Amino acid sequence: MLKDIDKILAEARNFQSVSPDEIEEYRIRYLGRKGIIAALFEEFRSVPPVEKRVYGSKINELKDFVTSHVNNLRSISGSQTTDRTEKDLTLPGYPLEPGTRHPVSIVRNEIINIFSRQGFTISEGPEIEDDWHVFSALNFPEEHPARDMQDTFFIEKNPDILLRTHTSSVQVRVMEKQQPPIRTISPGRVFRNEAISARAHCIFHQIEGLYVDKNVSFADLKQILLFFARELFGEDTQIRLRPSFFPFTEPSAEMDISCKICSGKGCNVCKYTGWLEILGCGMVHPNVLENCHIDSNRFSGYAFGMGIERVAMLKYEVRDLRLYFENDIRFLKQFTPVF
Repeated sequence: MLKDIDKILAEARNFQSVSPDEIEEYRIRYLGRKGIIAALFEEFRSVPPVEKRVYGSKINELKDFVTSHVNNLRSISGSQTTDRTEKDLTLPGYPLEPGTRHPVSIVRNEIINIFSRQGFTISEGPEIEDDWHVFSALNFPEEHPARDMQDTFFIEKNPDILLRTHTSSVQVRVMEKQQPPIRTISPGRVFRNEAISARAHCIFHQIEGLYVDKNVSFADLKQILLFFARELFGEDTQIRLRPSFFPFTEPSAEMDISCKICSGKGCNVCKYTGWLEILGCGMVHPNVLENCHIDSNRFSGYAFGMGIERVAMLKYEVRDLRLYFENDIRFLKQFTPVF
């Protein structure tokens, strides 16, 4: 058996090559999980105790040599490749495939650009929040059923520390620090304890808008949303507002846009209604203004919020929300920023 190891070692020493592929094949043949050295260690179990020391020493000698030999050959191979590249200036360069932005980032930037042109500033806040900024300041009473609208990831209880469920918490922080006029949008990532499916995810992105000043009306809200929809989806886009409920706005509404796939005629995407829901909105509740130390008798305001993934699904006709999180290059390379 010792003679067999000597023969294997002699064969290993005779190998010479500068080809990276051949060197890798050599390494796998000897050092791989199913290679020669692994097989020798298996046989080692059946070696008589008196021979184990010599036998083990021979195997380790073989293993050390092959490891060192592979490293030396790789070093020689790499230096020759470098020398060739440096000397031969006619060799073609390595092609670099251009990348692109993620579709959610593209749509996020488009939305920010639209509202920035209308005088909205950008506000950001922490993703780990407290109960006051996420719920209580926004007119969510304790134990109120409205809190069940959003399944929350709590980090601590008493006091409640949690992952924010909407970027409305940023609006609260802005109103606490700044007196009207306030005109801001709050883009950011939010978290909700929801089952992941083609239409929902536990992590997604929102943009929420807030305008507080004297004599702000629902007509102002409707006009800014119509402008936004036509800038993003096209001049022929129509909107409609349906009554809804949110604790932090009164009156509240859901906004639909005319389906871009069927031009409002009805299809399976819009469930043959001709309309697609895109965002929620309403006039800021007086309690929210007072909680943020803004006089609701002097000032009024509107607020709106939308999921960026939802907007991107409508804009690009993507049918499965999970595609945005899989980072499949074949999917992502289809999207090109418009500016």
